[in-house]
Amino acid sequence: MHRISDPAALKPLVGQELGLSDWLMVDQARIDGFARVTGDDQWIHVDVERAKGEMPGGRTIAHGYLTLSLIPILARQILMFEHGRRVNYGLNRVRFTSTVPSGARIRLRMKLVAADDVPDSGIRLTFESTMELEGGARPALVAEHMTIAYPPRAAS
Repeated sequence: MHRISDPAALKPLVGQELGLSDWLMVDQARIDGFARVTGDDQWIHVDVERAKGEMPGGRTIAHGYLTLSLIPILARQILMFEHGRRVNYGLNRVRFTSTVPSGARIRLRMKLVAADDVPDSGIRLTFESTMELEGGARPALVAEHMTIAYPPRAAS
């Protein structure tokens, strides 16, 4: 884990892999909860009985956006900002390259691809994030996401 007190300290790490998170189980309860809060209750995600007969592998699958939304929780295992603040800046590219069946485990692999100065002493950090699927031939997700990190403000 990288513990960061000043985001500028990440600049020398551009081009490097930052690490891997632990494995995280994507169970049916998590999928159902995501369906409830987003309103995306398509049967391929929530109908366990129907999936047994109609889905490859006989299981429901996680929403692609659920998989994407797990980046922050897993990224905290790789990169911890101890001070200052961060804001999401956006995504350059997202690809859902494999489905995540209910009960599967995923983990995040992060690489820092850019660290650019922005106003107010911020650093725009661009990460290549790969969500690996345990036992999968391909990752579940590959995304390039950005965060702006600011150092702590001096006390006045």
